[in-house]
Amino acid sequence: MQGFDLLLLAFKGIAIASLPIALVWVGRVPKNGDRLRRLAWVTVFITFDLIVFGGFTRLTDSGLGCPDWPGCYAKANPLMASQDIRSAESALPYGPVSMTKAWIEMIHRYLAMAVGVLIVTMLIVSVRRGWRRRSARAMPSWMPPAEPGLVTVLLGLVVLQGAFGAWTVTQKLQPIFVSTHLLLGLALLALLIVHALKLDDRARLPVTAARSVPGLRIFAAVALGILVLQIALGGWVSANYAVLACSDFPKCQGVWLPEMDFANGFHLWRELGKSADGGYLSIAALTAIHWVHRSFAWIVVIVLAALALRARRVDGLARPVAVLWALLAAQFATGLVNVVFAWPLVAAVLHNAGAAGLLATLVVLNYRLPRLSPSAQPVLPRSPSLAASDRAATEGSPSSRSPRPI
Repeated sequence: MQGFDLLLLAFKGIAIASLPIALVWVGRVPKNGDRLRRLAWVTVFITFDLIVFGGFTRLTDSGLGCPDWPGCYAKANPLMASQDIRSAESALPYGPVSMTKAWIEMIHRYLAMAVGVLIVTMLIVSVRRGWRRRSARAMPSWMPPAEPGLVTVLLGLVVLQGAFGAWTVTQKLQPIFVSTHLLLGLALLALLIVHALKLDDRARLPVTAARSVPGLRIFAAVALGILVLQIALGGWVSANYAVLACSDFPKCQGVWLPEMDFANGFHLWRELGKSADGGYLSIAALTAIHWVHRSFAWIVVIVLAALALRARRVDGLARPVAVLWALLAAQFATGLVNVVFAWPLVAAVLHNAGAAGLLATLVVLNYRLPRLSPSAQPVLPRSPSLAASDRAATEGSPSSRSPRPI
């Protein structure tokens, strides 16, 4: 790309990121509010949207709508590359390139650049806040310390994610690059949530019933690992377009154990639609990919349901547990709809969003569980008059001016 096109492309990412930055810095901040904390959660929201839109890009077969990177036919937007796009569409009317697909692909890239700009902004603010603390300049006591080290890791991760996005295009949607691109995006989302929680004092509320659920921290970590493995299997299904290999449920192709080719189906380094020896990928290989993801889903449902049942006994985790139940039910339903109704676009996008939502929920649970108070006793019911006297006694204390935890 020429210098002008690169600058124009960068400007689009900055322009998209400037809107949430302006809303955070110009908008009214509540008492004891923290703009960096608000920006962190806004970045989490936009990254979640980016992951969902990335799934939409893949599901609409728009990953090669612009077959080069970072621009579209070396231009900053599809309008400037319209002649090249029309020529490619004329040569292959049902091919991967069209004006609609090009716009979908470029919007995905614009959003990715905006996330990078937001992370750079957080890094600048974090470094500045750290400098202010080291120079002993006055800062509000309620303002949490910044996390410049973690934000630096986030910046490195988003750069790596961009590199895999480029390789996904230049390697013509090779499944290993598509799957890795997805997993890196989810890793970015998880670390952004951790960063936001670290800035959010409300996430550090001691919970009194933690001692009543032994081993829950380990169980939650294992559940997160199992979910990540299932998401990787789902990404492999999507990257290989193996969703329709089994069109019935609960059986596959009318039997419980259909003919499957695991060796070629799970051979990582191969072209899209090709086997390890360079031939076309067989139906048996696609069936193996689909069947493993579907079968492992039962393990995920059982483990996450058991985690929700155990975590509901912990005071303070009612909200994430309720979200976990809702997402688990929705994920099962959308997965079933994808099979029975031959992969409708809305259900497929919702299935991708549900996976990201489940990951985010388990990240929150795993973050909060180690911070529960193991020494406090269960809270007993208290009379309204006693609660009112406690509030009156603490109104003038410094701790009462800190953000109210959730």
